[in-house]
Amino acid sequence: MSGKRRAAVGRRRFIRLAGGTAAGAAVVGGGTFTAVATGVFDKPTPDPFGNMPRSLALSVPGGTGGAYQMPLPPLPDPLDDGYASVPSTPRRIPYADGKPDPRVVEKDIPTTLPFEFKRAGFTMVKDLPESLRPWRNRPTAWENVTPPLSSVYHLNTQGVYMYWKPTKVTSPPKPGPVGYDHPVGQIQFGLGCIASYRTETNPTRKALFLKRAKDQANRLITKRVQTRGAWYFPYPWDYTHAEHSGVAYKAPWYSGMAQGEAISLFAQLAMLDGITEQERTLYTTAANGAFASLLRADNAYPWVVNKDRSGYLWIQEYPFKTPGTGDYTYNGMIFAMFGLWDYYQLTGNELAAQLYDGSATTMARYFPLLRNERKFSYYCQTHRIPAPTYHHHHITLWMQMHWQTNSSVFAHQMDTLIDDVPPSGVKPGSVIAIGKGTYTLYRVDTKVVTNKSGVKEDTGEYYENEKARTGFDKILGTKKVTFAKATQAPVDKRRRINGAGIWYRISAGAYKGMWIGEAWPNVFLRGEHQPFTYRAPRTLTIPAGREVIAYDFGVNAAGTTRTLKAEAAQTFSFDRRAVVNGRAMCRISAGELTGHWLPANQVVTDGR
Repeated sequence: MSGKRRAAVGRRRFIRLAGGTAAGAAVVGGGTFTAVATGVFDKPTPDPFGNMPRSLALSVPGGTGGAYQMPLPPLPDPLDDGYASVPSTPRRIPYADGKPDPRVVEKDIPTTLPFEFKRAGFTMVKDLPESLRPWRNRPTAWENVTPPLSSVYHLNTQGVYMYWKPTKVTSPPKPGPVGYDHPVGQIQFGLGCIASYRTETNPTRKALFLKRAKDQANRLITKRVQTRGAWYFPYPWDYTHAEHSGVAYKAPWYSGMAQGEAISLFAQLAMLDGITEQERTLYTTAANGAFASLLRADNAYPWVVNKDRSGYLWIQEYPFKTPGTGDYTYNGMIFAMFGLWDYYQLTGNELAAQLYDGSATTMARYFPLLRNERKFSYYCQTHRIPAPTYHHHHITLWMQMHWQTNSSVFAHQMDTLIDDVPPSGVKPGSVIAIGKGTYTLYRVDTKVVTNKSGVKEDTGEYYENEKARTGFDKILGTKKVTFAKATQAPVDKRRRINGAGIWYRISAGAYKGMWIGEAWPNVFLRGEHQPFTYRAPRTLTIPAGREVIAYDFGVNAAGTTRTLKAEAAQTFSFDRRAVVNGRAMCRISAGELTGHWLPANQVVTDGR
C-alpha cells in the first residue's frame, strides 16, 4: 500500500473513531495521573450532564476575565519557499539621481483613480486608539535593534537592514559577504523601530530606535526608481518561488506589498514629533511618491495595481509579466492597505480613502476563496495552496481590518477563520474537564524541533514533509481508557487536527504528549479562552422556533441557564466572543440577559 493510500485510510479511521474529536489524560484528586483518554464516548448518554457535574460544566475558574489572548504570529520571512539569486552580470537599475523636489513630486500625484472599481462603502475609523493602529503591535525588541552579524539579515555600516545572501546551503544559513537591499525587510524593520520609539522611555534607546527607522527610510529614498510620476522600490536580485508558477522575476522587480508598506514607513515618520521640519518635508514627499504608484494602472511598467475581470481592485504583492495578472496574494495586499490608512491620516487625501474602500471591498468579496473550511486558509487566489504558516496572519489581518473599519463583515470573517483553525496556545496552568466514560487516546505526528540546548522538543504543531510523507497529523498510536467518574487534566495545546476536530494535548504525567478531543459537555477546556471584544456593537439572531440555552457562568460553582425560544426571531446585541468551557460563545451586551453567553453555532450573527 502506498504512503498516500495509508494516509487516506488513517484519516478516515481518525475521523470515524474520533467523530471530529479526541480525548486526553486525566488527573484525579491531588494532581496525580491515574488514567488517560482520547476520543468520543463509546456509549453516549441522553442526559448532557449525566457524565459531567454541573459545578464544572457551568462554572468558569476566576470568572471570565484574564483569559488567554490570541498571540501575534511573527512576521514571515518573505524568502520562505522561494529562491533568491544574484545575476552573474548585475542588471542596471535606473535609480533616481539627487534629492527629490517636493513640489515636483506633489504635482505628479494623480488627481483621479487609475480606473473605476467596485466599492462597498468601507470607511476608515477616525478615532482608532493608538495601540490598534497599523504596526503598533510589532515593536522591534531592544535586543534586535542591532541584529547579530551571524544572521542573514543584519545591518551594514550605514545602519541599513540588508539581506546577506548565503554563498552555500547550510543549516542554519550563514550570511554571505555581500549585502543586498530587501525593501520589505527594511520597511518592516523600520516600522518596528518606530513602534518601539513611541513607547520607549530611555532617551538613549529612544534615539537609536528613531535613527534605525530613518536609516531605512533614507535608504529607500536613495534607492528609489522614479518613473511614471511615481516612486518604486526595486528588488536587486532575481527571485523564483518553487510552488507558485509566475513568481519568477529578474531584477529589478517590484512588489505592491513593498510599495504600500513604504507609504506606512514614510507617513509614520512624517507624523512623529521627534524629527526636524526638513525631515518631515522629506518623508512627506517620499510618502507622496510611493502613494502615486498605487494610482498608476497596469497599462505600463512598472505596475502593482490592477482590476480583475469582475471589477475588483487588487494591489499585487507579486505582479506577473502580463498586465493584469498576478498571484492575487491576500496578506500582501492587506499590509499594503495599511499604507493607505497611514497616508490618509497624514494627508486626508480622498483618493487614499477610495483605494482603501476598494481594497476592503475586494477582501470582503473574496473571503470565500481565501477560506478553506476546517483547514488552513489559502495563501493566494491564483494557486490556492493551503498556507499553515499564514493562516494565523490572516486572522490578525482581518482583526485589524475590523478595527480600522468597525465593520461586522470583517469581524464575522475573522470569527470564521478562528473557528476553522484557532491559534494553538493555551494559558499556563490550563486544565480540561473530562466526564466519566470510555475514550480513545491518540498520539499524533507533530513537529519536532531542536532547542538552543540541543534537545529535541515536540511542539505539538502541524507540519508536513511531502518527500518523507511524515507529519500531516497522522495517527501514530491509540489507547482506550475508562473513567469511573469525572476528572481533570493539564493541557498545553488546543488546536484543530488537520481535517478533524479540536483537540487538546496532555502536558504532564504518564500520557504526556497524547491528545484528547473537545466534546461539550464531556471534554472541554475550563474557563474563557481566546476572547475578542469588538470595536463596535454587533447583533445576533435566534431564528424563530429554535431553542437556545443562555448561560450565566458561575465562578468556581455552578452558574445558571435560561432557555430561549419564541415563535418570532429574537435579536440581541453582543460585544464579545470567546471559547468558554470548550465552546465558541457570544456574550449578550444589552437587556435583561446582559452578561449571558449564547453558543455561537446556534445563532446567526451579523456580517454575513
